[in-house]
Amino acid sequence: MRWLIAVIMIAVVSGCNREEQQNIALTQKMFAAFNAHNWQEMASCYAVDAQYLDPAYGQNFVSKTHPEIVAKYFEMHQMFPNIKDSIVEMQAVKNQVVVQFVSSGSSGDSIQFRLPICTVLTFANGKIVKDATYYNNQ
Repeated sequence: MRWLIAVIMIAVVSGCNREEQQNIALTQKMFAAFNAHNWQEMASCYAVDAQYLDPAYGQNFVSKTHPEIVAKYFEMHQMFPNIKDSIVEMQAVKNQVVVQFVSSGSSGDSIQFRLPICTVLTFANGKIVKDATYYNNQ
């Protein structure tokens, strides 16, 4: 009986680890697409009805379509052609991945930025369904 319980526990823990590993892989894919300025690929990491919490959108979660995601980051890319995100730390817990990263870029003239950001990504069915991003936008 103890053997059966041990096998079940190992299976449950292995399943969690596999889910966490898949979520980390999708997070890395999303950041790689961002750094390659491949906005379509980045948007494909999200569910079509994903919810976003971002100071740029206000103080509440909002839904954004894939074309709206592409448009937002395309516009950002036009302002800062060399924008990139550098991951500082990534931690997966069950269906969430918390990422600390630094976004940086320049406008080609004297405007440069370096912005520390933290995002909490929630996953379901192999896609990001919630993206809660925190940074100081002042």
